[in-house]
Amino acid sequence: MKNIAMRIRYDGSAYHGWQFQLNGVTVQETIENALSDACGERIRVTGCSRTDAGVHALDYVLNFKSETKIPVEKLPYALNYRLGDDITATEAWEVPANFNARFSAKGKRYIYLIRNDVFRDPFMNRYSWHFPYKLDFVSMEKAAAHFVGTHDFKGFMAGGGQQKTTVRTVRKCSVEKNGSVIKITVEADAFLYNMVRIIAGTLVYVGCGKIKESRLPAIIESGDRKSAGITAPPQGLFLEKVFI
Repeated sequence: MKNIAMRIRYDGSAYHGWQFQLNGVTVQETIENALSDACGERIRVTGCSRTDAGVHALDYVLNFKSETKIPVEKLPYALNYRLGDDITATEAWEVPANFNARFSAKGKRYIYLIRNDVFRDPFMNRYSWHFPYKLDFVSMEKAAAHFVGTHDFKGFMAGGGQQKTTVRTVRKCSVEKNGSVIKITVEADAFLYNMVRIIAGTLVYVGCGKIKESRLPAIIESGDRKSAGITAPPQGLFLEKVFI
């Protein structure tokens, strides 16, 4: 029995998130069905993260156990043949028996895209948050720096999170601007439920003057979800890199 790791990329627009659900098609279900058909046995996969409905992944790692005779390096080809255009496997390799995509990850990096323009861009609607009001980019940039470090991010977790501890170490939090597109990058050892989307929503609140940049340390320290900004919509969020 082999333990096989695989990297995939996906457009989450058509899916109800990663994790299997009874009320909608998910990325996990789609991958498992395609792998089961390719391998000729029932496959169950473990994912590195539970992305929400509409969230995308530029780099996602999963693992599964299989007795398949297909050479491991050929599995992406066998899987992609059975998938639609919105999910692609890019790499597969054999890993130790104790490897687990969720618990073996050493960290992740997310990006969040905001289109800050009066008019919508029909080519970015599925991949960014259209925010038509003026944003103070400099204040957002300064505010992002306050998230870096080891903090209790309880106030940046949506209801329903079940993590045993809410302390996380953010290695990087930055804001970049390219024309009308603002990119927020957050890298950490691990993340809480909706943590990046709440950070993005909070930075937008700073940018439009609803929260003062100088208040960020106190808001983080308070652990009060109501003091932070809104949860930004899902379509602007991308899992950019998983560190294994």
